[in-house]
Amino acid sequence: MTASDDETGVPVQCEACDTRTRVPLSDLAEAIERHNEDVHDGEAVAEVDPDLKEQLANLVVDDLGLLEDDA
Repeated sequence: MTASDDETGVPVQCEACDTRTRVPLSDLAEAIERHNEDVHDGEAVAEVDPDLKEQLANLVVDDLGLLEDDA
């Protein structure tokens, strides 16, 4: 068992291919880049699930207090 076998998979989707998969976090950037290079001539089509990206962005905003009033 490799280290990536123990990791939770990050959802990745490619609208152009109509596919969804899960990729270990440690392999995420490489897997997306490889798919886009091999299948879409380098065009950034495959991506982390947009819903997950939004959730993560909201958590970062909350954690950093970017929307809090300073008053």
